[in-house]
Amino acid sequence: MKITRIRVFQTELPYVGGSYGWGAGNAIEVARASVVVLDTDAGVQGCGEFTPCGENYMVAHSEGVPALARLVARRLLGEDPRQVGRIEQVLNHAVQGHGYAKTPFDAASWDILGQACGQPVWMLLGGKLTDGAPMYRVVPQKEPEAARAEMEGYRAEGYRQYQIKVGSDWSADIGRIRSAVSLLKDGETAMADANQGWRVDHAIRVARATSDLDFILEQPCRTYEECQQVRRVATQPMKLDECVTGMAAAHRIVADRGADLVCLKISNLGGLSAARRVRDFLVESRIPVVCEDTWGGEIASAALAHFAASTPSEYLQNTTDLMNYNTRSTGIGGAVAKDGRLYSPDAPGLGVTPDWESLGDPVFEVAA
Repeated sequence: MKITRIRVFQTELPYVGGSYGWGAGNAIEVARASVVVLDTDAGVQGCGEFTPCGENYMVAHSEGVPALARLVARRLLGEDPRQVGRIEQVLNHAVQGHGYAKTPFDAASWDILGQACGQPVWMLLGGKLTDGAPMYRVVPQKEPEAARAEMEGYRAEGYRQYQIKVGSDWSADIGRIRSAVSLLKDGETAMADANQGWRVDHAIRVARATSDLDFILEQPCRTYEECQQVRRVATQPMKLDECVTGMAAAHRIVADRGADLVCLKISNLGGLSAARRVRDFLVESRIPVVCEDTWGGEIASAALAHFAASTPSEYLQNTTDLMNYNTRSTGIGGAVAKDGRLYSPDAPGLGVTPDWESLGDPVFEVAA
């Protein structure tokens, strides 16, 4: 089997809540999805997606996927996409870094491999170790009454874990955390996610001012070193997110016991292939993980659901239904969210097909 055509599509994904506030004054109303479609001489077609949480999220940018495609397409044509390790090698030899842009090529290869084998991707990743991954839902930076209404709505839908977006004004964030935690019921969990937004001294003040509350403190500062300064003072469990960019970071976390939970964003790690290696290492080291991605529609959510399903349930903190954050789609079929849990497809491959009407014409195309 050989790759005979590569196409890149882009479409806008408006946020269902209007404006999604996060970190230090960031907000997103529309995300731009990039979808890669690989065609083969065997008639099997695979797809993958990358969508950044706004154009200023880390180093990721929606233009990265078309740019990478222009650089690597001729090298990928003629390759066997079922050899996912070989595809990863070709991408890494062609371009150093920029794992987010490689992610949809990697996912499309896994999709084709699964279809060729007649197996869902979760089977190829090790089997279904979690049947229905528990989900969290984001409560963006809003006034207390609006946040309360969102949490109550999510609770009615079966969610029991909530990510409270903070990181903008540290003094106001103390009240935001107190208000949200006070709304929790038995068996519910809150994560206060600063998305790197606080200075170290501000993060320490927040941690001390909320030391009587039970919640998870998530990525308070920009760097790993800064987060460790806060960790030495904070009594809350700490979850690391944006600074977890690969195996080197995972090794450091394990050696230092630098986090109580680790968020694994598939795109931040460079695709399912790399994310699986990092996850397995952390789980082997008895550190629970969150299976997630930066943003996305149905195609990204399908990959995420397979990743979560193949994670041992006792070490899976949560995941999320990214496809339900948008008013527009990237794919048809895929993962299903029900009663606060995300279920992966059982169809061969990713179990999702591109939504051609939503995607429109390709922004890049090359054929053998």
